[in-house]
Amino acid sequence: MKKLLYTSLFIAALISPKVKAQYQPKNASKEDVKKAQQWVDKTYKNLSQDEKLGQLFIVALYTNRGEEYISQVRNIVTNDKIGGLILMQDDATREINLVNEFQQKSKVPLMIGMDAEWGIYQRIATAHKFPWAMTLGAIQDKNLVYQMAAKIAEDCHRMGINWDFAPVVDVNTNPNNPIIGNRSFGSEVNNVISSALSYSNGLQDHNILAAIKHFPGHGDTSTDSHLDLPVVSHTTERLDAVELAPFKALMNKGIGGVMVAHLYVPSLESGKGIPASVSKNIITGLLKEKLGYKGLIITDALNMAAVANKYQPGELDAMAFKAGNDIMLFSQGVSEGKKLIQKAIDKGEISQSRVEESVKKILLTKYFLGLTQYTPKNPENINKDLNNDSHIQLVQNLYSNALTLLKDEKKLLPLTGKQTYYVPLEEGPYQTFANRLGNNVIIKKAGEINTIPAGSTVIVGFHKDNSTAYKPYKISAESKKVLSDLTKNQNVILNVFGSAYALKDIDISKVSTVLVSYENNDDSMNATADALNGKTKIWGKLPVLVNDQLKPGMGIDLNVTTSTKTK
Repeated sequence: MKKLLYTSLFIAALISPKVKAQYQPKNASKEDVKKAQQWVDKTYKNLSQDEKLGQLFIVALYTNRGEEYISQVRNIVTNDKIGGLILMQDDATREINLVNEFQQKSKVPLMIGMDAEWGIYQRIATAHKFPWAMTLGAIQDKNLVYQMAAKIAEDCHRMGINWDFAPVVDVNTNPNNPIIGNRSFGSEVNNVISSALSYSNGLQDHNILAAIKHFPGHGDTSTDSHLDLPVVSHTTERLDAVELAPFKALMNKGIGGVMVAHLYVPSLESGKGIPASVSKNIITGLLKEKLGYKGLIITDALNMAAVANKYQPGELDAMAFKAGNDIMLFSQGVSEGKKLIQKAIDKGEISQSRVEESVKKILLTKYFLGLTQYTPKNPENINKDLNNDSHIQLVQNLYSNALTLLKDEKKLLPLTGKQTYYVPLEEGPYQTFANRLGNNVIIKKAGEINTIPAGSTVIVGFHKDNSTAYKPYKISAESKKVLSDLTKNQNVILNVFGSAYALKDIDISKVSTVLVSYENNDDSMNATADALNGKTKIWGKLPVLVNDQLKPGMGIDLNVTTSTKTK
């Protein structure tokens, strides 16, 4: 597949004579660069002021909200000449048909984005789910993360998507974070950087734009910014060392976009309660000027309550553009926003050159993403194309490589084929795991543990609800008691099908063996059962600080046994 002809640094070469010519797109010849320059200049020149301002906006397209809503989006695309769409729930066929229609109606090709952190499945339930970032953070071979992102890129192309708003590079240092958590690669800066770089390259090497988020760092928050404005009250020294560190490390790696969060960070913004997403000090002063980022800067969704409840439609968009954003995402008032931006230009509060800078950045990105030769996508067999054997094989390999063995004091692994008991606990499904373990496993419910002979090997499965990334990871008092009772006279293998944070307040001192699978779905359960049976290597490492005993980087390697080795 054609390599992504884009680097964020190169953009500045077209809009600022101060940038040196060595910042060029990957594999771009001088002729490619010249053609890009010509197309951008010609297109910009042929746009009216209203059309130029329209390029700054991306609105949401849902297919589960009825025809009246879709007609409203159609009118915005047609009348406001917007720059792009973000695809939301939930029908892939309908979305493809609408994207085809809207692209044909647009004078300038539309940028089509999606939050596809764990693949298209994040918005389209019929697609195949890829692991959450926390799971990927446990994987030692980061080339596997690259392979996953390349497959997501393939799925994006199939849908007509050209911008995946991923990866999250927030360093999750707060176990109680309600909105990042599983979406973060972990609590260690270096692991976040290496994982995110592999993810970003996997997208961009296959012509899908990436966006690192949520600047300046959403990892240590206890408030969901969809509901209210979180506050990050760290010193600038701490922010430099942790929250900002991944952004600083990745900004010169050619990553195409940065998404700015709705956070209040007092040490970076003196104005009381001003979110980062509309802060000139943070976006222009820090991100653009001090850190020197030249790629596309996009707001987090402007419909989120952290900001939407405080400002009128359009007002927020104008504030965001003034602050230094190039694109306003999920705008709730495009026409109003355009009017207010133009009013600010007329008053001299915003220069026309500032509009030119952002619009040319957007146009150049569209050119290098191949949007000038857009061909309609075929919706036929889309659900099958987004969910087939190629997805299953890759995903199970990812889960297999993430498995993290924290303890194995009695060397209970791998299982040797002798009779083993299995006690499933918590609220999630477990039958796939039981089936894959094999015929030597006897299932016992929590109320039946007294019937297990003393000295037996007993697998205790904490199966947490995997339906969203935001479900609580805490283990019930009842499950803790069952685990404690079993450790008195059994050889226990504790298997956590959920976040590693689930172990935060679990006493594992008397548990022989502890394995973390990170998630509870068919792919993770099948991968785990194979590993317990010695068919695949276990070598994942803990990506987060759980407590004083369970620290990042922990994990015991367990090699495949020769008798059970798979071809």
